[in-house]
Amino acid sequence: MQALDFTPFIISFKLAAVTTLLLFIIALPLAWYLSQTRSKAKPLIEAIVTLPIVLPPSVLGFYLLVLLAPNSLVGEFIHKIFGVDLLFTFSGLVVASIFYSMPFMVQPLQSGFESLKREMIEASYLSGKGKITTILKVALPNIKPSLLTALILTFAHTIGEFGVVLMVGGSIPGKTKVASVAIYEMVEVMEYQNAHIYSAIMLVISLLVLVTVYLFNAKQKKALI
Repeated sequence: MQALDFTPFIISFKLAAVTTLLLFIIALPLAWYLSQTRSKAKPLIEAIVTLPIVLPPSVLGFYLLVLLAPNSLVGEFIHKIFGVDLLFTFSGLVVASIFYSMPFMVQPLQSGFESLKREMIEASYLSGKGKITTILKVALPNIKPSLLTALILTFAHTIGEFGVVLMVGGSIPGKTKVASVAIYEMVEVMEYQNAHIYSAIMLVISLLVLVTVYLFNAKQKKALI
């Protein structure tokens, strides 16, 4: 049994935190648009957003690998403008995680926005508040359960990623080797004792996340009764 290295957990938590923050900024206007629009393109946009849930991670990982490669149009453009290579880097993991965790942020927010009474939104506009102010100061405070669900599920889902992050980031110790990849490698070399410890930690984290969400939502429902 080798000494336990908790660096993969640190990388996983860092990745989850950065992804959740950036994804919230990206998903907030998208969720609002989907909750308010009557465009015929809405079903198509919703399908694209939801695709990572049903698409095998290896498929999404492969296309991201091709898309972000240094010789691709996107990869070459990012390298020229920002001087950053996305493959096998932490930045690449963040980009991949944003794509993979998108539905876990967008769907709860969209559902929360759709549950708001139309009169509340219209009253905000009539009082002179702009769209951004309405979203931040009127809509979000009234969908706390949906907001918490979106943030926590996105964070937890990112921590548990495997296929996508392995294909895009590889397994570079101290840089892109996350906890899920570390467990996979332990099993490959039959380090089952360490794999048990890592897996137990992941199991406890996932359980605590779900319990937190359900307890908070239950309290919110009781407060409304």
